[in-house]
Amino acid sequence: MHLYEEELAAVSPDRETLLTVGVFDGVHIGHKYLISHARQIAGSKHLASGVITFKKHPLEVLAPETVLPYLTNCEEKVELLKAEKVDYVIPLTFSREMADLSAREFVTLLIKYLKMRALVVGMDFSLGKNREGDIPTLRKLGDELGFTVDMVEPLDFHGEVVSSTRIRKFLKEGNLRKVSEYLGRTFSLNGIVTGGDRRGRTIGFPTANIETDSVQSLLPDGVYATWTDIDGKQYPSVTNIGKRPTFRKKERTVETYVIGFQGDLYDKELKLEIVDLLRREKKFENAEELKKQIAEDIENSKAVLGLPLNSSGSTCSC
Repeated sequence: MHLYEEELAAVSPDRETLLTVGVFDGVHIGHKYLISHARQIAGSKHLASGVITFKKHPLEVLAPETVLPYLTNCEEKVELLKAEKVDYVIPLTFSREMADLSAREFVTLLIKYLKMRALVVGMDFSLGKNREGDIPTLRKLGDELGFTVDMVEPLDFHGEVVSSTRIRKFLKEGNLRKVSEYLGRTFSLNGIVTGGDRRGRTIGFPTANIETDSVQSLLPDGVYATWTDIDGKQYPSVTNIGKRPTFRKKERTVETYVIGFQGDLYDKELKLEIVDLLRREKKFENAEELKKQIAEDIENSKAVLGLPLNSSGSTCSC
């Protein structure tokens, strides 16, 4: 038995299901629109609702040379999908063996292990080897195997179609306001605080060096107004993403200065909500010029976050 089949078998739903299937990277407002319709249809048919997604993007298996940074890692994606109040969220391990399944073979597994009686899909949906399982094909299979197929029209958002690809484009441009609109929430990064070179401490602005995954590469190098979640409490912050050219660094890092926090952050997991791009990263002639700019960045961040200016600084042990 392949791993994806073991993962399906482990679900063991207690009643028949309606399913929707997709990568759902970012879980944006278009995805939520589809899932909301799926839940409504499931309710009308007295079925449990379920979302099948993939732990990694299929392109990582089918075209490993393609670099496709995620909007959300698997753990965050699963939590966001659960927040949509479906009965089951089922992340599967996509593999070459799964890619070779015909549409018939794949839906047969869904019927066998998940008691699927209905499938809800988007307009351009297809599944199975070589994308053979388009909507007409799936409807024929449904007539034969005993499940229905409902197609949901895409969400019209100010005359535009919402997609993960479009959101990645906005991220690369540093257009966080558009990103937030399309996600339906503020874009965020998660990571563990690790030891840095303590450069910030030497100029009076101690920062937390945060180890994130490849998603950070989507954002342009720059300084951002952010909220930092520490143990469930949000603090205003200023975050630098880049190579710190003033100190001639080559490695790309994520560093945040937490306003008003006192304490040790080492080894803590932090969530950064990236609200807006304040400025692009640039090289300064000396540390004093950088220090002056950081002070200005802090005030600009507070303004973006709607906070009073000149509030207390951070004395975190970072």
